[in-house]
Amino acid sequence: MGMIDSPAPMLDEKAMIAKAEQALAELATLRQEVGKVIFGQEKVVENTVLSILSGGHALLVGVPGLAKTKLVSTLGTALGLHANRIQFTPDLMPSDILGSEVMDQDEHGRRSFRFIEGPVFAQLLMADEINRASPRTQSALLQAMQEYHITVAGKRYDLPAPFHVLATQNPLEQEGTYPLPEAQLDRFLMQVDVTYPDFDAEKRILLDTTGMAESHAEAVLDAERLKDIQHLIRQMPVPDSVVNAILTLVRSARPGESTSDAAKHIAWGPGPRAGQALMLTARARALYEGRFAPSIDDVAALAEPVLQHRMALTFAARAEGMTMADVISSLVKSLKA
Repeated sequence: MGMIDSPAPMLDEKAMIAKAEQALAELATLRQEVGKVIFGQEKVVENTVLSILSGGHALLVGVPGLAKTKLVSTLGTALGLHANRIQFTPDLMPSDILGSEVMDQDEHGRRSFRFIEGPVFAQLLMADEINRASPRTQSALLQAMQEYHITVAGKRYDLPAPFHVLATQNPLEQEGTYPLPEAQLDRFLMQVDVTYPDFDAEKRILLDTTGMAESHAEAVLDAERLKDIQHLIRQMPVPDSVVNAILTLVRSARPGESTSDAAKHIAWGPGPRAGQALMLTARARALYEGRFAPSIDDVAALAEPVLQHRMALTFAARAEGMTMADVISSLVKSLKA
C-alpha cells in the first residue's frame, strides 16, 4: 500500500472542490500526453495511472512486444518522475537492485566502506520481466515496496518519495519464468492485463513508429504535485453505499465466508489489503474520470485488476475451464443485483 500520513484535517468543501478541479484539468492533460505515444489501451493506461495516483505499485502482465516498457517510460516523463529500469534475468543478484558497499581507501591508507545506491533509488522503478529472476532476487524488492526503505549490511537507507514500482511480467506459460510468490503479488495494488491492440490502434502504431519522427510526451506533473494529488485522493469522501459494496465484494471472494455460488470455485481469497486497494483506487478513478466521489460502478470496474492476483481458483474450477475473470465477474453481478 502507499505511505499513510497522519490524518490531515479535512478541507472545507469549497477548497476541496477547487483543488479537485485543478487536479481534474491536470489529469486530462496527462491522458492527452500519454495518448500521443501509447495508442488505444485506454484501460491499461487508466489502471496503471490509478495505481500511481493511489500511491501504489502495479504489475503489468502480457506477452512481449505490447509496449509495456514504453508505457512506463512515457508515464515517468509525463508525471515528471525520476525513473530507472532494471531488466530482470536469472543471474540478477539482490545487490544489482539495492546497491552494495565498496571499500574505499584514503590517502593515509585508512579504509572505510561506502554505499553505492542501486537502481531501486528512483521515484518510478520499472522492474522489467520480474518473473525471470530467482525468488531470492524478486524478494529483494519486497521490503522496498512495502516499507519504502532498504537495509544493506545492517544500515537503513530511505527510498525517494514518491516511490512506485511498475513491474512487467510475461504470462507464466512462457519458458524460464519463476512465478511470483503470493506475498509479493499482494504488494501490488493492481494487476493490469495488457492485451493485443485493436485494429485501429495497431494501424496507428504501424504508421507512427516506422517513420522519421516518433511522438514524445511532455511533463505534466512533477513529484511534489503528484504527492498533492495523492493526498487529495485520500481526503475524498466515500459514500457508505460504496464502502459496503467494497466489503461485500471482498468478503464474497473468500471461501468459507461466503455463500455465493462463485465462492465454491475459489481456493483462497483476498485479505484486507484488497479492500484498502479498492477504497483508494475507486476514489482515484472517480477523479480521473471527472467526478468528485466514487460510485459502485467504480468498484465494479476495478474488481478484476484489484482482486485477480489476490485469489486462486480450485483445481476443479481450473479443470472445468473456468477463469478468474469469470468468477470475479459473477461476484460483481451479484454486487450490482
